[in-house]
Amino acid sequence: MPLEIVTVPCLSDNYAFLAHDPDSGDTALVDVPEAGPILSALSDRGWRLTQVLLTHHHADHVQGLEEVLARHDARVVGAAADRHRLPALDTAVAEGDTVKIGAETGHVIDVSGHTVGHIAFHFPDSKAVFTADSLMALGCGRLFEGTAPQMWESLSKLAALPDDTVVYSGHEYTKANGAFAMTIEPDNPDLISRVRDIAEKRAANQPTVPSTLALERSTNPFLRAIVPSVQAGVGLSGADPAEVFAEIRSRKDRF
Repeated sequence: MPLEIVTVPCLSDNYAFLAHDPDSGDTALVDVPEAGPILSALSDRGWRLTQVLLTHHHADHVQGLEEVLARHDARVVGAAADRHRLPALDTAVAEGDTVKIGAETGHVIDVSGHTVGHIAFHFPDSKAVFTADSLMALGCGRLFEGTAPQMWESLSKLAALPDDTVVYSGHEYTKANGAFAMTIEPDNPDLISRVRDIAEKRAANQPTVPSTLALERSTNPFLRAIVPSVQAGVGLSGADPAEVFAEIRSRKDRF
């Protein structure tokens, strides 16, 4: 059976995720912005937390960990490259390593750019990828530590996953991201439709995360640096996609 995945809103605009294997009863938590909503979600479902998967070291992704571990005896998994600034890890992983939730195998992907050492977790059998602040709904994380070519390489890895992969990203930034995306591709019919859908969901206080990779590829400007019309729109026709991405990221930083 595929993993049962629950989106847990935290803080003002963060998301954590619970991934539950019904056969074994194992449950993994992806990132820990705050403890209260996560503990409530576990209690409401009667799930036991067996492991915590950390994507990167920023406080709004790890700061609830101590309180969660006080209630659940779970193993903590995070990037070996980020071990010096993550909470204490039971298992340190790098790209190419795997993690297990019940019988399902997840693959670790290095998606450095937002931070150096940021990782994503891809579970192909459940068609799910947990991307936190790398690939986001209609956006990508600001480049606090990495370079534009580094982030473009990371996004390209994620873009190579199957179309029906569901993208579980770390923040409810989609409405603002959509407003920016419209400045890059104002005539993109898929984007126009998505922005309308986002407005309806947010008006009803519904999350816009997760999304699908197919939707991101057709609307997210940060994945579309290879598209000739996008290149032309930012005055960089025929340029290296990493250069086009850098221009789009720079424009978003100033937006």
